[in-house]
Amino acid sequence: MKSLSRRFLLGAACLGCGGAHLGLRATPAQAQSTSSPRWSPPASGERCPSRWGPQDRRGSMNLMTPERAKRAAGLVRNGTMVELGHTLAQTMPFFGTRRFDVHLKRTFMNPQANRRGSNEELVVSEIGQVGTQLDAFPHQTIGDEVYNCVKYEDIAGRDGFREMGVDRVGTIFTRGVLIDVAGLKGVQTLPDDYEITVADLEQALQRQGVALEEGDAVIIHTGWGLLWGRENARYVAGCPGIGVAAAQWILQRNPMLMGSDNWPVECAPSKTMPDASLPVHQLALVVHGVHLLENMKLDELARRGQSEFAFMLQPLKISGGTGSTVAPTAMF
Repeated sequence: MKSLSRRFLLGAACLGCGGAHLGLRATPAQAQSTSSPRWSPPASGERCPSRWGPQDRRGSMNLMTPERAKRAAGLVRNGTMVELGHTLAQTMPFFGTRRFDVHLKRTFMNPQANRRGSNEELVVSEIGQVGTQLDAFPHQTIGDEVYNCVKYEDIAGRDGFREMGVDRVGTIFTRGVLIDVAGLKGVQTLPDDYEITVADLEQALQRQGVALEEGDAVIIHTGWGLLWGRENARYVAGCPGIGVAAAQWILQRNPMLMGSDNWPVECAPSKTMPDASLPVHQLALVVHGVHLLENMKLDELARRGQSEFAFMLQPLKISGGTGSTVAPTAMF
């Protein structure tokens, strides 16, 4: 296993410190202020090869070991299961041309004497990027490169990606940790533009009496999921979520994935990086090789005050897909 360079770790640790560290490029005017630094992702030579070597295509899924699965199983004590995925329906919030249409076909009556009828439906949808969804690495790029500096044109085909498609992820069964930032603030839903800080994460974890460990599924509760199917226009217009510094703080702890009950996991638009478009997507998927889990349903888990649990998820085997609608579960 190849370790990250000292330069990378020092630069990553200072993303929230202001100044021109790795991943941040400050103009002379901006160098005088830490309020709105300019975002620029690290260059290829600074982020590659990954910690698992130049040929790696699995990223954080290298942490999905039998030992970690056995430890997760030990967290199931009374058999309670809480579903963390929204129901796929035409009432979901959508972006752009994404859609989910269900057309019930006419009942087919089989000719035998027992009069067995058959019912089916036709679903027209972008199945990888609707509903509660897991992002695969090719979903996002830095320029023309995906995770581990692979040129996306070298692995992309008309029928999907030949490498790093969501079908290669496999079953995720690991320790899950819910960081209840909405609960920390004493609100059902964080304000529309609230950017979660490192201090918020630390205080929430301390309040809940839990700490992050390598290989965790780190889930952030903002309360934004309460708008799902009720205030769709507001839901997609923007959202509270983690900022770049908070994301880097989590990523330094080597999670298996990061998830939230909003649509991009991060705060959108970014408040501290106003010149950047979804910088946490690039940090997680492209730089660190960590999957993102979006549009989760976390209200029941937060209401139960369950901070630690066994987390289980398996994406659909969409060959070469950039993502998959999923139905994750917390068990404890």
